[in-house]
Amino acid sequence: MRSERVLDIFKEITRIPRESGHEGPVTEWLCAWAKDRGLQYKSDATGNVLIIREAAPGKGSVPTIVLQAHQDMVCEKLAGFKFDFRKDPIPYVIKDGWMVAENTTLGADDGIGIAACLALLEDTAPTGRLECLFTISEETGMDGAEALEPGFFSGKTLINLDSEDEGQLFIGCAGGLNTRIRFVLRRQAPAVGASCVRCFIGGGIGGHSGDDINKERANTVQLMARFLYSQSADGLRLVSFDGGGKPNAIARETEAVVCVSDPKAFKAAFKDFAADVKEEFHATDPGLTFECTAAKAKMNPIGAAASVRIITALFACPHGVHAMSQDIPGLVQTSTNFASVRTEKGVMTVVTSQRSPARSERRAMAAKVRACFELAGAKVEHMYEYPGWNPDVNSYILKRTVDAYRKLFSQEPEVKAIHAGLECGLFLQKFPGLDMISFGPTLRGVHAPGEKLELASMDKFVALLDEVVSNYE
Repeated sequence: MRSERVLDIFKEITRIPRESGHEGPVTEWLCAWAKDRGLQYKSDATGNVLIIREAAPGKGSVPTIVLQAHQDMVCEKLAGFKFDFRKDPIPYVIKDGWMVAENTTLGADDGIGIAACLALLEDTAPTGRLECLFTISEETGMDGAEALEPGFFSGKTLINLDSEDEGQLFIGCAGGLNTRIRFVLRRQAPAVGASCVRCFIGGGIGGHSGDDINKERANTVQLMARFLYSQSADGLRLVSFDGGGKPNAIARETEAVVCVSDPKAFKAAFKDFAADVKEEFHATDPGLTFECTAAKAKMNPIGAAASVRIITALFACPHGVHAMSQDIPGLVQTSTNFASVRTEKGVMTVVTSQRSPARSERRAMAAKVRACFELAGAKVEHMYEYPGWNPDVNSYILKRTVDAYRKLFSQEPEVKAIHAGLECGLFLQKFPGLDMISFGPTLRGVHAPGEKLELASMDKFVALLDEVVSNYE
């Protein structure tokens, strides 16, 4: 298997719409790909796809390997960039050794995993039986993994291809859940003499709410709540608050429209706030931008008391690392991501996500978020919970992969757990006894515009995968 072929397949995948919840085009493409090559395949009612290559002559006694990637991608783009993820191909460039999507997410998470599976399936090197599993909606709730029926695949060894640091082998991950909050809004006419002002904070780096939550990056939703709280005692009334995107992405852009009695003083305060925040995040988010301009509101504001109550809850909502692992130095144990706020005429919806390998800890973190908003009179619900994956240091596939890495590169790989969520926890729950590992090439900026794939790391990733699969016994 050649890495050039993997990259060619991935380039083809970038032209196929595969937003979470709308994976139909890529599901159909995968089935057609298998049919065109005479490979056995099946798809379930959810949209999961399994493509099978039977063992080569002389390889019938080799245990079946399940190779797994997810079909969907996080769809994020820069504000103002005209792009439709449901029909437009991903624009990318190759520069300085990286494949980069400058204005959108690239979808290498997990398009590279898909491409590697397909390249293995069409490769002529003799292997044991391969079962390539492509799940749906991993990024929004692991719906595909959750819906897998017993017997959908038969292998007892699974290689997950959804990791983002070459040279690191993952044998454990966090579990997670989302917490959604809803405020019912009652709007009133603005006060006599009040003016509407639009505030905008953009240019945040953002990133993955698991891998990047400990990097101290700016969360623009949290920053906007912080500023509005500082002004809420002056009779400010909230018209709208909109920011952030997906539950598993750190918010990069946020806009709020408010009614104030003294717009000049409000704008001056925002200018001072911007200067302070730029200094605070000069290293992690040097591109932060701040705008404060007069606005024409499309809706009446909500009442002053309700505005204070909602803004206070938004400001108090926790975000970031809550606890570090007591067993693995440097590993985040428990975190929460203040992901997004959306305002409609009568409802404001807030989405947060919590992660921890320990169910008790992630539920306690979710309960803390719940308590914060219930005090403010909101309705709160938890959803899309998935389990963590506990490490097995005696794993056979781990030993084989470590040995292969040493053989190929004459160095030791890192064996780690990850704070991000992988589908492995759900697989283990549904298919007890699975022996699993996860690895991949180096990706940076996943879940945010500017996502990029390091091409040299992909060469090593492909070589490792090929070595493990071709010589498995």
